[in-house]
Amino acid sequence: MDSTKRICLWSGPRNISTALMYSFAQRADTKVYDEPLYAHYLCQTNANEYHPGADDVMMSLENDGEKVIEMMMGEHEKPIVFFKNMTHHILDLDKSFLKDTINVILTRDPVEMLPSFAEVIDNPTMTDVGYQLHVDLVSYLESIAVKPIIIDSKRILLDPEKAIGELCEKAGIAFDSDMLSWKMGARPEDGVWAKYWYGSIHKSTGFINYSPKSEPFPKHLKPLLEDCKVCYQKLVQLI
Repeated sequence: MDSTKRICLWSGPRNISTALMYSFAQRADTKVYDEPLYAHYLCQTNANEYHPGADDVMMSLENDGEKVIEMMMGEHEKPIVFFKNMTHHILDLDKSFLKDTINVILTRDPVEMLPSFAEVIDNPTMTDVGYQLHVDLVSYLESIAVKPIIIDSKRILLDPEKAIGELCEKAGIAFDSDMLSWKMGARPEDGVWAKYWYGSIHKSTGFINYSPKSEPFPKHLKPLLEDCKVCYQKLVQLI
């Protein structure tokens, strides 16, 4: 019988998902993977036209999403495996494997997330940012009698020890205090896209203290914000 615990993080972009991956990477019993479905997503959508370093991503990872899932559900060198995923990367793949994984949905207030994302992707759409897809994923998981663990990134930043401890408890693993800090710099698991997205995490040694954004919200993102808010509220009500 397979005793491997597979934790699938389903995040939107700019939701401290990389910090959470770095956190799990500090565990001696855990192997982490950085967005294994990213190349599949780029190959199947026009996102390869505007995502920085798209060609490098597609060359560095398996492009066939079905093969990626086979890898995820296969044998691993450690008893716990943590897959950092973007929810929008799964596209139309068969999601039935999620009945055998621990599914963590990581969300963030779009008022704070959208301006951060738009620093790299100028005019994001709902498909790019994943809020509706998070809601859809929750519905799918409910349909197969799987209860996801839903986390707001703000709660982690406000009290990392408490939030990570609660996450570990819900995932059925022991909390490890090493998860609260890491060495400054890149990790070997980082995807080739790190140079475009991971500047802040590479300067950190742990979860940063939460501070609300003070800059005015970009006007061109306000229509998208209203749509994202509806989805975000649905998610936080389930925490």
